[in-house]
Amino acid sequence: MKRIFSVLLVVVMIVSVAFTGCGKATTEEPANTAASSDTSAPVAEASSATEPVAAPAVTDDSSVKVLNLWSFTDEVPKMVDKYKAAHPDFPYEVKTTIIATTDGAYQPALDQALAAGGASAPDIYTAESAFVLKYTQGDAYKYAAAYKDLGIDVDNALKAAEIAPYVSDIGTNPDGNLIGLAYQATGGAYIYRRSIAKAVWGTDDPAVIKDKVGPGWDKFFAAAAELKAKGFGIVSGDGDIWHSIENSSPKGWIVDGKLYIDPLREQFLDLSKKLKDGGYYNDTQDWTDAWYADMKDAGKQKILGFFGPAWLINYVMAGNSGGDKPGVGTYGDWAICEPTVGFSWGGTWVLANKDSKIKKTVGDIINWITLDTSDTGLQYMWANGTFSIPEGKTVGTKDTVASGTVMKKSDGKLDFLGGQNMFDVFVPAGATATGKNKTQYDESINSLWRDQVREYTAGKKSRDQAIADFKQQVADNLGVAIN
Repeated sequence: MKRIFSVLLVVVMIVSVAFTGCGKATTEEPANTAASSDTSAPVAEASSATEPVAAPAVTDDSSVKVLNLWSFTDEVPKMVDKYKAAHPDFPYEVKTTIIATTDGAYQPALDQALAAGGASAPDIYTAESAFVLKYTQGDAYKYAAAYKDLGIDVDNALKAAEIAPYVSDIGTNPDGNLIGLAYQATGGAYIYRRSIAKAVWGTDDPAVIKDKVGPGWDKFFAAAAELKAKGFGIVSGDGDIWHSIENSSPKGWIVDGKLYIDPLREQFLDLSKKLKDGGYYNDTQDWTDAWYADMKDAGKQKILGFFGPAWLINYVMAGNSGGDKPGVGTYGDWAICEPTVGFSWGGTWVLANKDSKIKKTVGDIINWITLDTSDTGLQYMWANGTFSIPEGKTVGTKDTVASGTVMKKSDGKLDFLGGQNMFDVFVPAGATATGKNKTQYDESINSLWRDQVREYTAGKKSRDQAIADFKQQVADNLGVAIN
């Protein structure tokens, strides 16, 4: 997922691509309905041991000619295009519906399409981290097919691919079945400026810097004070630490049906105020021009780093660094190390409709996107920058993927990071991330919480008042019970 909270106009695009390949969809063999006419045949005694019955083969309905794909970006649709190109006998017309998440437009449209069912219902659909729990464990999880019912050998495939545990935790429904996986790994790192680290500590070695900024917030703020003494900030805004706090807390916003403020999330009030009072940041908000400016030294003080996964590096920071090659802007003056606390941020999960009539084909596509560890699978191409290679380049964007197996055999060196192999940090980052603190209300509740924290740090409210107002807003806007 290249952009998690992008600000876009709502776009609905229907793309139909017809393929007339020589192959045919797999069809179900007719059942043998012949019965013996000899009613006097003896009946065998029931065995005390039940013979194991093989699971029925997953097949496609030969009458179906269209595969419906729904997403909120063009990322997964492009993957399906790539899959089709590699399978010239692919027999389906693919109808793609893309609806941006702007103003919450995607979810209501998807919900309506899933509930309506029929020939136009999505066969494959996607959900991002901010609302994926609704579709894997919340109100809409029953629309999704278990991966095992798509012909995927789930247990063996997960083990062989070394999928980061948080990815499968998030994609497992209340019945214990895996119904969604992300293709991207979004474990987080601390992304820092080499030149600033050298100016303050005499080295840019990740093994040293990780011990400066953590583990734990006490070490982080000790580093912030050292940076401040030399005229630098440690992060751009409080959002930079929020994502690591939110996604590392033991519990989510809803516990036993009621609003719950995890102590680590409540601590964000104090940490945010400490950043402001100490002048340790530029007081920006993420996804604003001021935040982007700090990626290229255009803020009021130079900033050491940001917390984030590989997608933040590739699709946000690189484009806002003021250059496109080492030595231009801040491009190439970055490195990554283990973060203050382990966390993940973002991701897109791929799901299938349980009522799809082409489960075999859907399963083959999803397996290729999320679990295939071969050199021709999406995971390998995505990790090594061979999925899409810009004209005039020898390699495209390299990204972290859900499969640890793939990353271990891939080249993760980035010019943006001064040649550092990002997989050395991001593979273990995935192991420390958790998927057990999410709820289907995260997108809305996070926004309300962060608004109140800013009111508190700006001196407009007391700490207690900010918490009280937050609770009331959650109750009023979401109908969630509060303590």
